[in-house]
Amino acid sequence: MGEKKVTEEKEEAMKIKKTSLVFAVNGERFDLDLSSVDPSTTLIDFLRNKTPFKSVKLGCGEGGCGACVVLLSKYDPLLDKVDDYTVSSCLTLLCSIDGCSITTSEGLGNSRAGFHAIHERIAGFHATQCGFCTPGMTVSMYSALLNADKSSHDPPSNGSSNLTAAEAEKAVSGNLCRCTGYRPLVDACKSFAKDVDIEDLGFNSFCKKGENRDDVLKKLPCYDHTLSSTFPEFLKKEVKMDMSVDDSRKYRWSSPGSISELQGLLQVDNGVSVKLVAGNTSTGYYKEEKEKKYERFIDIRRLPELSVVRRDEKGVELGAAVTISKAIEVLREKESVSMLAKMATHMEKIATRFVRNTGTLGGNIMIAQRKQFPSDLTTILVAARATVKIMRISSNVQEQFTLEEFLQQPPLEAKSLLVSLMIPSWRPLKNGSSSSDTHLLFETYRAAPRPLGNALAFLNAAFSAEVSLNESRDGVVVNDCLLAFGAYGTKHAHRARKVEDYLVGKVISDEVLMEAIGLLKDEIVPDKGTLNPGYKSSLAVTFLFEFFGSLTTNGLLNGCKENGFESLKREAMLSSAQQIVETQEHSPVGKGIVKAGAKLQASGEAVYVDDIPSPKDCLYGAFIYSTMPLARIKSIRFKENRVPEGVLGIITYKDIPKGGQNVGTKGFFTSALLFAEEITHCAGEVIAFLVADSQKLADIEVNLVVIDYDTEGLEPPILSVEEAVEKSSFFEIPPFLKGKPVGDITKGMSEAEHKILGSKISLGSQYFFYMETQTALAVPDEDNCMLVYSSTQAPEYVHRTIAGALGVPENNVRVITRRVGGGFGGKVMKSMPVAAACALAATKMQRPVRTYVTRKTDMITTGGRHPMKITYSVGFKSNGKVTALDLELLLDAGMSEDISPLMPSGIQGALMKYDWGALSYDVKVCKTNTVSRTAVRAPGDVQGTYIAEAIIEKVASYLSIDVDEVRKVNLHAYESLKLFYDKKAGESTEYTLPQLWEKLEEFSGFSQRRKVVDMFNASSKWRKRGISRVPAVYGVSSRLTPGRVSVLSDGSVVVEVPGIEIGQGLWTKVKQMAAFSLGLIQCSTTSDELLEKIRVIQADTLSLVQGSVTGGSTSSEASSEAVRICCDGLVERLLPVKTALVEKTGGPVTWDSLISQAYMQSVNMSVSNTYSPDFYNTQYLNYGVAASEVEVNILTGETTILRTDIIYDCGKSLNPAVDLGQIEGAFVQGLGFFMLEEYLMNSDGLIVTDSTWTYKIPTVDTIPRQFNVEILNSGHHKNRVLSSKASGEPPLLLASSVHCAVRAAVKEANKQIQTWSDNQQGVDLSFDLPVPATMPVVKELCGLDVVEKYLDWKIKQRKNI
Repeated sequence: MGEKKVTEEKEEAMKIKKTSLVFAVNGERFDLDLSSVDPSTTLIDFLRNKTPFKSVKLGCGEGGCGACVVLLSKYDPLLDKVDDYTVSSCLTLLCSIDGCSITTSEGLGNSRAGFHAIHERIAGFHATQCGFCTPGMTVSMYSALLNADKSSHDPPSNGSSNLTAAEAEKAVSGNLCRCTGYRPLVDACKSFAKDVDIEDLGFNSFCKKGENRDDVLKKLPCYDHTLSSTFPEFLKKEVKMDMSVDDSRKYRWSSPGSISELQGLLQVDNGVSVKLVAGNTSTGYYKEEKEKKYERFIDIRRLPELSVVRRDEKGVELGAAVTISKAIEVLREKESVSMLAKMATHMEKIATRFVRNTGTLGGNIMIAQRKQFPSDLTTILVAARATVKIMRISSNVQEQFTLEEFLQQPPLEAKSLLVSLMIPSWRPLKNGSSSSDTHLLFETYRAAPRPLGNALAFLNAAFSAEVSLNESRDGVVVNDCLLAFGAYGTKHAHRARKVEDYLVGKVISDEVLMEAIGLLKDEIVPDKGTLNPGYKSSLAVTFLFEFFGSLTTNGLLNGCKENGFESLKREAMLSSAQQIVETQEHSPVGKGIVKAGAKLQASGEAVYVDDIPSPKDCLYGAFIYSTMPLARIKSIRFKENRVPEGVLGIITYKDIPKGGQNVGTKGFFTSALLFAEEITHCAGEVIAFLVADSQKLADIEVNLVVIDYDTEGLEPPILSVEEAVEKSSFFEIPPFLKGKPVGDITKGMSEAEHKILGSKISLGSQYFFYMETQTALAVPDEDNCMLVYSSTQAPEYVHRTIAGALGVPENNVRVITRRVGGGFGGKVMKSMPVAAACALAATKMQRPVRTYVTRKTDMITTGGRHPMKITYSVGFKSNGKVTALDLELLLDAGMSEDISPLMPSGIQGALMKYDWGALSYDVKVCKTNTVSRTAVRAPGDVQGTYIAEAIIEKVASYLSIDVDEVRKVNLHAYESLKLFYDKKAGESTEYTLPQLWEKLEEFSGFSQRRKVVDMFNASSKWRKRGISRVPAVYGVSSRLTPGRVSVLSDGSVVVEVPGIEIGQGLWTKVKQMAAFSLGLIQCSTTSDELLEKIRVIQADTLSLVQGSVTGGSTSSEASSEAVRICCDGLVERLLPVKTALVEKTGGPVTWDSLISQAYMQSVNMSVSNTYSPDFYNTQYLNYGVAASEVEVNILTGETTILRTDIIYDCGKSLNPAVDLGQIEGAFVQGLGFFMLEEYLMNSDGLIVTDSTWTYKIPTVDTIPRQFNVEILNSGHHKNRVLSSKASGEPPLLLASSVHCAVRAAVKEANKQIQTWSDNQQGVDLSFDLPVPATMPVVKELCGLDVVEKYLDWKIKQRKNI
């Protein structure tokens, strides 16, 4: 009956013609006239510009970060069923959501309607810091809950979900977060899982360790699955009507329902530029597609032939418009067919879930065929002998090809269509063979920087083979095989036919494998110019060996995995433990309270600069940067010499107003230019600022700008520190920042029993990867004033820069910053030119101007961490005790000073964590023609700590003694600490590092685990483990910091501080301090109750001056102390009022009545004051120790971090929950520096790793499997703010423990390989492990030819028996 009714409704609807696009957002109806919609508009464009829903953030525009994820719900009227799945709104076209319902994070819950349980648990598990990525995380978690409950036959018990802990871990695997380190996010999601181990959940505000499971579940915010997403009824009616579009030829977007309708559209549009679209996900990779101006878009998803899903005895047929997620589901339906299940498992590693949900099979195949996309899908389909159907649309003729044939054809013409693909069922080739002695083997392989996907493979492969026992039944013969390789630097997936031909008919043996490998290396050859070609070729050998290796010992009979492959594909669960002391002494200071605004961040209501609604007549800008390192700028023009419609102009240095300066940064040292003038001094230098009607238009049209260069008469650019030395191109370092020698280096060297002379180390750069790119909004005001909203860590310096550029008094400029979506140092100097450019354009246009810099432009123009080259000589005793260290550093500062003169002291500070006996230290800050480098979290210190560890490792290798013992013997005694650090060392009781070192031994079971690691390495051939313990010392100092506290007439409190909330919990600690300090008045209202009355407000440079910079890890404590001083002033004023009230009433006085009385007496209830620290007394050292254990796959170079244990001295933490988040987040960012992140330039110095596709920060699948943190509460320190210590940057240094552990694992691999060699002296065990230790780096050090060496050794061993 239901189907009949739907059919009748459809017939009725046929009479009505559709002229609009109808959909819902958070239950609200949107009805857009089709003729008014630009079909290239993405969903995120619409949501952010045309709706009040700003939770959807733009992090990359590539589908690579998850900040823009929304839930899309689609109703099927025939099945009366709703499908819910996540999509990347930056890739999803608005017109494609017709009839769909969109849910954003604020649609799940908000501050007005009540927060969703996910929002509350994210807040309670302390799983948000800057908060920019949190709404996307929320939606990903919600989708996982929703679909787990739908897919299960058993309804979940009330308050819980059918989600499993394993599914919870994967729920956010495609979402990037730079702040938290992921652990608390995973815990928040796992708290919903039906099988969660409550003891495994991290520190949270709901429960304590050891509580009963049932009691804990009751305390968690209730999740009611019955209140899950409901599809709007009005939309169901629309969908059931299924109206056809009123003459679709009238509109630029068409969605034909048949091939004949498609043919009609294409015939009419002959000569018109047409784009056939389905998921549109390819625009995330081929971003130039977004810039093309198509006259018509045709959505092919409704074509029945392209949506087919058919399974029969012949195989599985899937339409080209079937999504990758749907294909995975279909292939998994028959788990008995292992080939299909394995293909599904591999496909889960393609992109991310929210991309797979809309990305189609056909789209992936077509970008591989037309554009040589390095596809995983085509490789596994070729191995499965898939065929494809192609239709020539004009003639309706269909042709069938094998996928391999199709890929090798010329790019498919625009008006041909990939219809479907067929995966055939397997049939034995061997005549008369029975299934018992003939086996189909099928495996897929990929090596990529991230195990769970969201990364292109270095190489992928898929092999199928039919094998059987030979006649004597003592060997395995290959009857047939197909070996497909892809993504290794070739146009398409490639079959190794020579190897296939060779193997057919052969009995698998080591000798046969060796011969096959020789053929393979000749056949799988990356194209010229491919990165890491040797590594990619070695992966091909690895995968072939892994596939056939176990068959050399007749693995078919005994299931033997002699070569150790059983462990190569396991996936471990994440777990954690935290030991935290909450103190009551200064309550609520010392408590792990929830971060201020955490729920607002999770729901997406927290406002960032780009969320501020655009003022009337607002314009938008995009930066034009140089692509040449040193060149004269002859002209700036548009292609075709025509100004595109919607572009209002290009702002250059010539537009600086009279009296203004071409200044882009006014910071610590010399100023830098806003725009290049006649000559550009580096690739990536900003030349101009294009202004247009919309951000989308500005970002597109900036790519049509042509800059004509001329290099005649100019010197060659300086692109390396060596060239800078040759040309004496240096920046001056002020003497007090140069670093200082310690002790007598000559004497120290003379005391040495051994020396290593002239050893060299190189370190590369690192990009901040804040989730919110650089952004600003400038609004002209009366009387030549300018109001600027800037995402900055340094509003005061932004203010000065704008005033200087505009040539106006500083009181004409006002800069406001509420919060920043991640900074890490990148929003200090690099935010200044962004705000200044907007202000300059706004002044010229006399209209508001804003910009939100694209991820690519941000990566190219901001510079990142300082690369450097180090040469050292070290003298030491036979027990490893160092007596002297002589260091020379060449630091690449780029084209301007920025903060570079500060770097030497940071490097030396961290380097001196060991007692070097005597230290000589010389640094040259090199001026090169590259983008200026700047402060990145722990600037200089992270390099200094690595240099120290590299030297210690070298000494241990030289002496062939245990590196942990060398570290221990070189730890400072308090006397040597004072010698190296002077007053920063503090009192002897403050030196807790030796205590932490020993405590970690016990906390982590370090000694016992080292024995276990040794046992593992002795028994495991292809995986090796390493474990390492390292210390960190990090010096900080506080700065002058103002504050203001005002109490309003109702008793509510407003706090102003210059410190910017960038995710570090500054507002939270300030609120706690204000509540504690005001609570000293001792009313009947407690400090904890006062906490609810306090609001910290945005930084405003005209309200609070002398704000300096939020950085250096001490802004939270300094802001808190400034507030404490202000509160003391208020308490002093209120005490007489309170005394009089007590005398008058004879009873306790409430806060509200006290304030009411104070107002009646006209007491000044606003206090401004300044924290002015004594420079020497507020300098102090931070201490931490970490032990990390890793497992290295020596066949692929992949590193798995099995466990990390950290003990960190936080003094008396102002908020241990916040500090825990800082420790974990900093560690994981450090992990990126040491293991993953390559910030690379081309030969002109232009950054080429400029997207989420090429730059890989850590993800949930690359963090430690077990992550344990203990925060040491180390007692009273009189010179610190309530005895607290910093936590923002120092823990980043501890990530070097992972790098050192990898080195230990590689060393074990090399020892093993040495036993396979005739030349026992052939392997160098004193190697240097580069930073980052990426998979290619690790594999190369393990040996690119390790498989060949092993097989050769085995063959020789057998011959010698």
